[in-house]
Parts: sequence; structure tokens; C-alpha cells
Amino acid sequence: MNQHNVTWHHGLVADWWREFNHGGDDVAYFLDAVSGVTEPVLDLGCGTGRLLIPLLEAGLDAWGVDPAPSMLDGCRSLCAEHNLSPRLHCQPANGLDIDMDFHTVFFCGAFGLGGSRHDDLHGLQRIYQHLRPGGHLYLDHHLPNFNRKAWQDWVEEPDLPRAWPQHGDRRTARDGRDLQMKSRVLRFNPLEQQAEWEIQVNEYVDGEETRTETYPLLINIYFKPEIELMLRTAGFDLVRVETIQHTEPRPWQDSHIVFIATKRL
Repeated sequence: MNQHNVTWHHGLVADWWREFNHGGDDVAYFLDAVSGVTEPVLDLGCGTGRLLIPLLEAGLDAWGVDPAPSMLDGCRSLCAEHNLSPRLHCQPANGLDIDMDFHTVFFCGAFGLGGSRHDDLHGLQRIYQHLRPGGHLYLDHHLPNFNRKAWQDWVEEPDLPRAWPQHGDRRTARDGRDLQMKSRVLRFNPLEQQAEWEIQVNEYVDGEETRTETYPLLINIYFKPEIELMLRTAGFDLVRVETIQHTEPRPWQDSHIVFIATKRL
């Protein structure tokens, strides 16, 4: 598979994120992680502000970074509605270059997207360089072995690309438009642990389809020990793993885990 950077967070996809990607059961966990912190905090892969806006509303000195200009435009728009003035930078993780050191970096839902494994490791190294001594990286990750249908593709070659689903997730935006999102797998290589997905968003105005946009996304697939090794390779001294309920992850039960990596004092 190609190792070029690809992403789908543009145009109508960014509109979808801005309109519908809010909240989540992990927001309270991340807010609790920085309760009482007065030093700068970075939301890396901030998107349209799902986590960044609650951080700012909590009075934290929170910054946002995302590689997609359309996502940052959506973030600015939502922040303006909340009377917030975010400090935003358009950069990928492996190109992180801000004149600031951070107490905490949150890397939520964005690790392994859009580049090569080398890009992912370099991104962790860039995060390490932007943390203050004693600072923490919180990196969340959804384990790949909890999707039973997708797991079959590891043991038996699938027929790809998959067909588009007959029906997508169609919702009404605040401006009256309907946006429908669909996704499918284009390619998968279990040896390289890499998949390429495609996402499509259809826009409807007064019931008539007016636009369709389709974008690809390259995803590197990781298991827990791989990420732990990459974090230590990037320079982190202490790495522990927990769930967003602050419990030790349980095999076969907990699919969403958080790596907490600390920079040596």
C-alpha cells in the first residue's frame, strides 16, 4: 500500500463533524485528567472542537492542532458560538512545531491515521519534544479485535472494495440541510496491519441531493504492546494503560483504552 498521507476530514465531512460530533463518554475522563492544571494543554487532532471546547469552557489554557483546515474552520465557528477564542494550528502530529511546551497533550481518536508507521512514531517523538519535564501524553485507542465482522478479514481474504451500504447515517443540520454519511473498506493488508477506508457524505437541500463528496483515509492498525513499545522508543519514561473508567483493561471486555505516557523529570 502507498505510504502517502491521506485523510477524509474535509468539506462535507468536516461539516458533519462540526454539526454532529459532540460530547462523548470520554470527555469527563479527559477533563478530570487536567483538573486544577494551570499550565498549557494541547488537544492534538482537535477536529472541530469536541474536546477542545469543553477544555476551554473549563478555564484551561488549551490549544488545538489539526492537519485539516476545514476541521479548524469548523472549530473556530463553534468556538465563536461559545464566545471562546482558541489558539489553533494547522499541523499533523509528525510535523508538530509550536513555540510552546505543554503540561498535558491529549491525542484522541487520531493516532495511526493518514500516514505511515514511521509518521506515527515521529509524531510521538514530536509530542515528547513539546512536553514539559514531568508532563503527560494521554493517547486513546480502540483495539482492533472487537469488530467481529472486520476480524474475519484477518483470516480469510475479503472481497474488496466493499460495496457502499444501501443506507447511511442521515441527519438534519442546524441550517436545514440533511447530511448523510457512509463508509466502506477499500483495501486491507493483514501482513502490514493497514487498511484504507473511504467515506462519502451526501448533502440534501429541500429533499434534493445537491452535493456528494468522497475521501479516503489510510489507517495503521495497532495492538497494545506495539503502542507501548513505540511510546518508549519515542523517549517516554513511564507508560501505563487504563480505561476511561480508571480501571485496568480486561481482555475480551474493554475495547477502548488510554495510554498515559510521562516525560522524565
